Parts: sequence; C-alpha cells; structure tokens
Amino acid sequence: MITVKEIHSKKDLKQFVKFPFGLYKNSKAWVPPIITQELQTFNKKKNPIFEDAEARFFLAYKGDTIVGRVAAIINWLEVDGQNQKKMRFGWFDFIDDFDVSKALLQNVEHIGIENNLEYAEGPVGFSNLDKVGIITEGFDVIAPMVTWYNHPYYIKHYEALGYKAEKTYVESTFPFENVKPEFFAKAQELIKRRYSLTALKFTKTEEVMPYVDKMFDLFNESYASLSSFVKITDIQKEYFKKKFISFINPEYIKFVVDKNDDLVGFAIVMPAFSKALQNANGKLFPFGFRHILNAKKNSKDAIFYLIGIHPEYQNKGVHAVIFNEYYETFKVKGIETCIRTPELEDNEAIQKIWKHFDPVVFRRRKTFRKNLN
Repeated sequence: MITVKEIHSKKDLKQFVKFPFGLYKNSKAWVPPIITQELQTFNKKKNPIFEDAEARFFLAYKGDTIVGRVAAIINWLEVDGQNQKKMRFGWFDFIDDFDVSKALLQNVEHIGIENNLEYAEGPVGFSNLDKVGIITEGFDVIAPMVTWYNHPYYIKHYEALGYKAEKTYVESTFPFENVKPEFFAKAQELIKRRYSLTALKFTKTEEVMPYVDKMFDLFNESYASLSSFVKITDIQKEYFKKKFISFINPEYIKFVVDKNDDLVGFAIVMPAFSKALQNANGKLFPFGFRHILNAKKNSKDAIFYLIGIHPEYQNKGVHAVIFNEYYETFKVKGIETCIRTPELEDNEAIQKIWKHFDPVVFRRRKTFRKNLN
C-alpha cells in the first residue's frame, strides 16, 4: 500500500531533500546537493521565484518508509505571460515500483487539472537556471553539480505512465588540446576592431557585480526564442547573484561590451565540483568547505555553464572573442578537459559555436510530457 503525503514542515522538507542520499548511496555517478542550499531553494521566504511560481511537495510512503518524492510546480509567468498551460514537476525520485511513481504523478496531474493546465512536463525546475531532464544515455559518467542524476529504470516508468519524450538535451566534452587558437585568435582581433568591442577581465568578484544585471538581461534576450524559456525577473536576479556569482572564480566569467559599455556577449564557466560534493556528502561543515575550495582552486576540468550572445551579434563572431579569453585563462590554469552542461539538441546556434572543438556527446537527457485533457 502506497501513501502519498503533502509536506510542509522544515523537518519533512529535510526528509524530501535527503531521500536521494539513500536511493543513490551505491552510485558512483550521483552527486549529492548541499542540503542547506537545497532547503533554501524550497524556502518560500528566501527564494524569490515564489513571487511568480508555486510549488507543492509530496513524499510517498510504503508503511513508514519513504519510497519516493516529487515537487509539483506552476510557474505563473509561463502560464499567464506566455500562455504555456504547463504543469511542471521536478525533484522526482522513486524506487523501482510502478505504484510509487504512479501515485506521485497522479498528485501532480490532479493539481494541473485543478488549475486548468493542459499538460504536465518534467522533470524541470522553477526556471531555466534549474536542473532539467532525466538521463536516457550516459549513466556511468559522474554528473555535474548543475544536473540531476537518475537510475536507468526511470525511463520505463515515464513511458508506462503515458508520458512521451518532449525535449532532448545533450552534454558533451572535449579535451582542451582540441582548442586551436588559429580558429579564433586572428578573427577575434578583427571582430573587436570592426564592432568596437572590448573583452573584460576580472580578478575579483566585486569587479563582476556591476555587470551582473546586464548579464541577466542579455540572458533573457539571447534565450527568449527557445521553447523552454522563462524570463528571469529583477527580484530573481538579486537571488541568483548571491547564490551563484560568489561561487564562481571571477577569472572564469567573461563579458564582451561595445563602445557604450553595453553587454553583447557573456559566458560563465565553473570548475568541476562533483567529486568535491561527493566527498562533502551534503554537508559544508566540518570538511565540506575544504573539498569545495580545493576544487575551486585546483580542478583541471572546466564546466561551461552559460553562454549568451545578443541576437544582433549572434552571427558576427563574438564567440571567438570569448573563446580567446578562455584559451588564455585555461592555459594558465592548466585545464585539461572542457565539459558542456545540458543544451537543447535542437539549439542550432549553440551547436555551431562548438563545432571547431570536435565535442563528443557523453550523455543525453529528456523531459517527458503528458496531456491532461
């Protein structure tokens, strides 16, 4: 007998966050979140996403044992502003028992129907800066910190419950030695002169901060045409500044501005924190910080998290300026491997940017959709 309970208390939310720690305890590829940070994500008083979205959290029990979880999410910016009548769900984990996955998704679907939504899609987070998709290929590779991991059996659960693959994302990698400066070194100088562009270099986080709002504005512009896009609001910008920017090496943040100091391109790269987070096992204290700081300083893997080019400059070679900056930084840092986080497989513009580096796809992931009417 499976029982599903909606949860509200901090104690229950902590159980919600900690459930995957048992589910994946024998997995070498799963990367645990920092428990306190995950709880802050779900804190309606601290996460400004709840100004424009709502979430309800459910745990599934078999007897007294927790056997699954799911977050049911409605992003009203998406529903009302974009007329996308989508019931989102994420943080969806479960044992290999169809009664469990079915019971959890029935709660999600019921909320969608109650709110006159047309379909459910997941796993997704609240916005485009959250994790997305279940792995369908590439289960044996350690997951970057900005992605979810899942067991292979998840796929058959979605399919058996009437969900069909909706969007496909790819993750790829290439050795730094594949980056040949002859592809962009001369071109980027010409592009900077032709369009009066300047590449900004940072050594301190406080130098980055004056440009962060412009970066989120450009993010909104450059990603607006993608099918999964939901705009980042002003109040969310402040939240993400505190959550992400101080976590990133300032020299791994690259901005390109025009003669008016307006941002026309940006990219954010992070060191690979996955092994450090595995060692931390969800806790910053007493030793988790040490593992994370060591990775921040010494990791030889670079994770490309975000890259955006203003629509007016997307075919003018601005990415060559950005890659030249990273080439110089990575040489000094001794970077050996470059890794790309999930990108929509049908995003042709982003695929063209990477083609010269001969990337190899090491993982695919998908979201799944089910009509509610």
